[in-house]
Amino acid sequence: MTASSRLLAWLLFPLLSLSSLPLLADTVDGAPQALHLLDYISADYPPTVAAGKVIDDGEYREQLEFTQVLQGLITALPAKPEKAALEQGVESLHAAINAKQDGADVARQARQLGAKLAVAYEVSQAPIITPDPTRGAPLYAQNCSVCHGDTGAGDGPAGVGLSPAPANLRDAARMDHLSLYAIYSTLGQGVEGTDMPAFADQLDDRQRWDLATYIAGFSADAAAAKSDKVYNIADLARQTPAEVQATEGSEVAATFRAQRAQPPQVKRGPAQLLDYTAATLDKSLAAYRAGEHDQAYDLSVAAYLEGFELVESSLDNVDANVRKDTEKSLMAYRQSLQDGLSVEQAEQRLDAAKAKLKESAGLLGSDGLSWSLSYISGLLILLREGLEAILVLAAILAFLRNTGQQSAVRSVNVGWGLALLAGLGTWALAAYVIDVSGSQRELLEGATALFASVMVLWLGVWMHDRRHAAAWQDYIKSSLVGGGGRFGFAILAFFSVYRELFEVILFYETLWLQAGPAGHNAVLAGGATALVLLVGLAWVILRGSAKLPLTLFFSINAALLCALSVVFAGHGVKALQEAGIFGTRPVAFFEFDWLGIHADAYSLIAQAVAIVAIAVLYGRSWVAEKRRVSAA
Repeated sequence: MTASSRLLAWLLFPLLSLSSLPLLADTVDGAPQALHLLDYISADYPPTVAAGKVIDDGEYREQLEFTQVLQGLITALPAKPEKAALEQGVESLHAAINAKQDGADVARQARQLGAKLAVAYEVSQAPIITPDPTRGAPLYAQNCSVCHGDTGAGDGPAGVGLSPAPANLRDAARMDHLSLYAIYSTLGQGVEGTDMPAFADQLDDRQRWDLATYIAGFSADAAAAKSDKVYNIADLARQTPAEVQATEGSEVAATFRAQRAQPPQVKRGPAQLLDYTAATLDKSLAAYRAGEHDQAYDLSVAAYLEGFELVESSLDNVDANVRKDTEKSLMAYRQSLQDGLSVEQAEQRLDAAKAKLKESAGLLGSDGLSWSLSYISGLLILLREGLEAILVLAAILAFLRNTGQQSAVRSVNVGWGLALLAGLGTWALAAYVIDVSGSQRELLEGATALFASVMVLWLGVWMHDRRHAAAWQDYIKSSLVGGGGRFGFAILAFFSVYRELFEVILFYETLWLQAGPAGHNAVLAGGATALVLLVGLAWVILRGSAKLPLTLFFSINAALLCALSVVFAGHGVKALQEAGIFGTRPVAFFEFDWLGIHADAYSLIAQAVAIVAIAVLYGRSWVAEKRRVSAA
């Protein structure tokens, strides 16, 4: 193969053979496969034939074979009024290639046929959420650079000796014949007969679009993006730079290349995110109908985590009941997949979920959030997420100061200070080095919440055991003056802050985009207000606790921390459910999000276990105290 052909072999489209035709064509999934081939022909035929003469005989024969495969794919598609015209179009394309017609004409014919096919069989060729190449950069480093090289030149260490060699993604002449959708499609399906794998099971739709824009950037001049002409995302995804250059000239084509590599981030508003949720759920049901149950479940999880979850906070501030009902309907659909219900039952639950999504979209609106909603969201995100952490920290600090252990305060401050650095570091790592999916975020939150639940329970019981002055003095002499006690406080402070911080950053990042430039000041004002309130709350606790008798202070702190243990247990299980680690079991029970109480059997069982643990540990403490009094 020529170098141009190797590019296509690695980046573009699977080398379909006639033997694979029955597998490819027995469902409507043959439509995307047919689009694959049409894009391949439009990109690879022009350099194969020039002035009616074949330049590369092997490539030319492949083009003829592809049209034969294409005919079979179209024939096997479900009957539609447009099908006959598509079949005629494929025959005309085959005749044009057989007659060695001009490459540009054949490419145009293939592209036009692909557009008709996409419309007839409703194949979406544009992303719902505007892709972001900065999200694609870590994906490329993680999945592609080992073969294609850090700069896309096809010189990665794992590509040495491979045949065909990894594609040179910086070849502008070839990349100009590829649409953004073509790159996205190839990332999902891989390339048969080569070492180019399919990433559909590893990367979701958003990630593949993000990665496609990053790859497109290798052959684009970023400076050319600055222009009065701004392309919409649909045109950027469907058109090729070659098409734009043919109709509008080289200068406009340069702008097009730059903008498809860095699509204008007009908005990532609520409507866009909820549309993404609905579209991904439709894909989930299609996979379930095709018998691909694992993929269907994974798509249902992605729909929630990468779509609806990102508008939850804003929706909560408008109508908390609608948020809860929408979340329940999404979880009910997911559970139907996990329980193996019939396609009809799953579809019914999906329809109910989409109806709730529509209601949510109506409440939030299609544009950016209003100034007041941006302010309230900015306020409540930090206040809600920070309240639990500030209560734990304030309780520990008050405890240490009331007992004269100022030296241990430094350990606590070091703990939460390191948590701030770790949270910011995790965010930076996720933003610029590796991609952290929604499920990974929820897994992290769930694990830290359950760990924090155990830690605060331990601290609460520990304080209860030492609520009497004599017991506390004995402990002072034996333990706290050493490093063990201070280290335990530092660990608790770290996890109490860290478990909240990354989620706060995530929600603020999403809110920032939803609010738009007009709402940025409102978001900042809301966050600043919440910070003042949290600092004030900590001051009140520290000042008020100083006036309490030691025994009463210990008892109040112990009760507070044990209550937080129950709250963390509920939050942790819910986060793991949202991550798709295990399913949901709704029950008839009241809900109170701030206390971690959810009408779900698993969440309630976790909190019941925490309550039983508190009862057992406190009972043990009470028995030990009675024995101590009797012995005295």
